[in-house]
Amino acid sequence: MANAVIVGMQWGDEGKGKIVDLLCPAFDGVVRYQGGHNAGHTVKFRDRHFSLQLIPSGILHPGMSCVLGNGMVIAPDAMLSELGRLYEAGVRFDGRLFVSNRAHVLLPCHAALDQAREEARGAGRIGTTSRGIGPAYEAKASRCGLRMVDLFAPDLEERLRVLLSRIQAELTTLGGPSLPSPAVYTDMCHTWGERIKPSLRDTEQLLNGWIREGKSLLFEGAQGSLLDIDHGTYPFVTSSNSTTGGACTGTGVPPTRIDGAIGVLKAYTTRVGGGPFPAELTDATGEFLRTRGNEFGTVTGRPRRCGWLDTVAARYGQLLNGVDSVALTKLDVLDDFDEIPVCTAYRLHGETVSHFPPDRRSLEAAEPVLRTFKGWKRSTVGILEWQDLPQEARDYIDFIEQEIEAPVTLVSTGPRREETIVRPHASLERLTSGRLGRVLEER
Repeated sequence: MANAVIVGMQWGDEGKGKIVDLLCPAFDGVVRYQGGHNAGHTVKFRDRHFSLQLIPSGILHPGMSCVLGNGMVIAPDAMLSELGRLYEAGVRFDGRLFVSNRAHVLLPCHAALDQAREEARGAGRIGTTSRGIGPAYEAKASRCGLRMVDLFAPDLEERLRVLLSRIQAELTTLGGPSLPSPAVYTDMCHTWGERIKPSLRDTEQLLNGWIREGKSLLFEGAQGSLLDIDHGTYPFVTSSNSTTGGACTGTGVPPTRIDGAIGVLKAYTTRVGGGPFPAELTDATGEFLRTRGNEFGTVTGRPRRCGWLDTVAARYGQLLNGVDSVALTKLDVLDDFDEIPVCTAYRLHGETVSHFPPDRRSLEAAEPVLRTFKGWKRSTVGILEWQDLPQEARDYIDFIEQEIEAPVTLVSTGPRREETIVRPHASLERLTSGRLGRVLEER
């Protein structure tokens, strides 16, 4: 049975949640491998909208096992709150949600530091969600963080004392708040630990055991490739590896056990917060895309910056991830345009470049080189068959395939799971272990 990674090929918000939800019938389990509650998925399931931040989209499918991997930073209060909302909505998950005992704990002090730092940056803000993701990963890297298993350690209060003193020192410098005592944090951690304990597992053993048993797993990435801490538009990036490589380090599953990747690509481009964005539209067209595509952050509600599809960035996303198959989302948002430009290269320092520059200054100076396509000027909402798409829409998709050198096998034509064109292809059949029929039945 095949194991596959779902990865965003742009700056996040590509629609990964819907694609994971669509493909779940072809897999036995879904695994998150990085990030925290800064990531947001909006999934429409059985005529209800669910906003998920920590919990994999597979939780909505009865019988589907869901795992939060060791590469995540998990805020216990946020996770318990999210699970409470799911339970109130009738979603039952007892015995099928597992949390890595090696995942790091994101504490309120991390969020306080994140917010204080962001405010101190002023006009140079990165645009973080101020949820504490960066400081939690920083504590992990500096070896003073707490893991889930440490919630039960006999020296927990002393370890919290060390962590809190370091954070308080910086907060004082930044004019931030005073933190509660280590004793208060210890009580809080003990309470969380008792509630989370039934779900804690050595997930490296669990996942590799499932694979040996012949189960198929879908690894669900958060954010997008261009926000990767190593390969993204640094410093305007997240604090973890959001590319396919993170699926291995964030779960303990070796690369030889992962059979390929499905990239999710929006039919235009968006990003949240600061950072370079060569194809950005700051005019009425960008505002139209934002309104028509409902481009507002799932977690923060912030308006997303919008622009035309940037195939320079998309090719870079393909370079980093080597996706075997592509899911193209939000095609219907482009239905009303007479013409649809695509950024195919950058003009930089008097030269035309087709590669994605590594440095911020080059990306900020880059001007998009556009190729214009004829719009289709008719609704594609809810179309389920490739041949029913307007010819102009098919031409647009064919061009994307040529640019990124990967087949577009899924085309989203609306927010609901069933509003998706599934194009049978050997790569998709392989990555879904020949279970594509199940996907089509439940679409």
